[in-house]
Amino acid sequence: MKIAIACDHGALALKEAVKAHLTERGLECVDFGTFTKDSCDYPDFARPAAEAVASGACERGIVMCTTGIGVSITANKVHGIRCALLSDPVSARLTREHNDANMMALGAGFVGELLALEIVDTFLDTPFSNGERHKRRIEKLMAVEQG
Repeated sequence: MKIAIACDHGALALKEAVKAHLTERGLECVDFGTFTKDSCDYPDFARPAAEAVASGACERGIVMCTTGIGVSITANKVHGIRCALLSDPVSARLTREHNDANMMALGAGFVGELLALEIVDTFLDTPFSNGERHKRRIEKLMAVEQG
């Protein structure tokens, strides 16, 4: 599985920890930055990561900033993205089972490294349930993009 990963300066340390963890798991990471602690704007990194997932170049995406809010909003502006801001493994499991989310967001100021890695693993390892009611709801959700 190829994972798009991105962050702003507020989540650089967490991004590096997540990236190392994913590499240890044998997953390929495509890192869209940032690469320094210099102040930067999260849309400059979250958008290309989301576009990589939307295009199919990457199967899933993980975006991070201090709160996780800005990067999740940015990712969700990209057509075809369903990005959930996660802070616990149960939400990670449910957003995959029920919403077939293809991206997740983390807030480095709220989620420590150990919990973040557990959330990431749960998100990546949980399949979509394929339940009829969930498929119907996702179709309605994605129809919102069509106007």
